[in-house]
Amino acid sequence: MSSNLYITGNCIIRNGKVSRDGKLLFESHNTEVAALLPEIYRNFNMNYPKFHKMDFLCKLGFLASEMLLGGRDYHARYKSDETGILLFNAGSSIETDRNHQQSINDRSAYFPSPSVFVYTLANIVIGEICIRNKFFGESAFFISRTFDFKQLVDYVTDLFDEDIMKSCICGWLELDGNHYDAALYLIEKSNTGNSGIVIFDPENVRNIYSQAI
Repeated sequence: MSSNLYITGNCIIRNGKVSRDGKLLFESHNTEVAALLPEIYRNFNMNYPKFHKMDFLCKLGFLASEMLLGGRDYHARYKSDETGILLFNAGSSIETDRNHQQSINDRSAYFPSPSVFVYTLANIVIGEICIRNKFFGESAFFISRTFDFKQLVDYVTDLFDEDIMKSCICGWLELDGNHYDAALYLIEKSNTGNSGIVIFDPENVRNIYSQAI
């Protein structure tokens, strides 16, 4: 494991709350994902019309990535092909998969929607984040029953060691019904000197993920 990788930022969205780098930025009493995600979008004055066409998993990932990168000089420090994205979850695109299945169950009213079908792959959320930020680096979406902190660290570290990426957005992104859990991390080689930056290792990934928000 390399010792020169750092967690230089993080964003967690769960339980109606949004935190960035350990600081609570937003809280809502909305328990319905369909209402909560647009509420977060409006609260932070985001302006990206395509957001409204995304499925819920993509909206969750989009919001977490916007909060993670916003306010940093990130895009000035890296070329488009130097940033990778690696995400994990347990349910893949299950929420949209169900919606698509419902549209084809009734043969008498058979009308599958292309706008729903396009989101029946979990890695579409990576594509949405890449399009938004013009990223062209390595990307992958892994399905795992639980958030395997060591696997995340080992995989990302190998990509840095092979000089495949110079920065990485990675983490856990789950959505199933009104259960949602986003924990994204920004990984870089250099310690930018900001407070709260820690070594990228499984224990620190776990500690950040386990924050009670």
